[in-house]
Amino acid sequence: MYALLDLFDVSCFIKYVTGVSCPGCGMTHALMKALTFDFREAFRYHPMFWSVPVLFLYFFKDGVLFKNKILNLGVFIAILSGFMVNWIYKLV
Repeated sequence: MYALLDLFDVSCFIKYVTGVSCPGCGMTHALMKALTFDFREAFRYHPMFWSVPVLFLYFFKDGVLFKNKILNLGVFIAILSGFMVNWIYKLV
């Protein structure tokens, strides 16, 4: 689907349809910059770029990063909150 959208020069389907950036807009650029150790630029594109590996582990390990269930839930809520704060900041 991404390749098809790319043919029509659509980088974000949600932004294309609604005109509003999605909470993940900029994440691909941020991750590409992080892979080249340009963390300053990665943070500029999307400050939550660091959370992607944590979320992969979180879902890959069935929501168990730590033995404490409340800590697991807290990490997940903190990451979601970070995405939402970043999204609201970009909207304003």
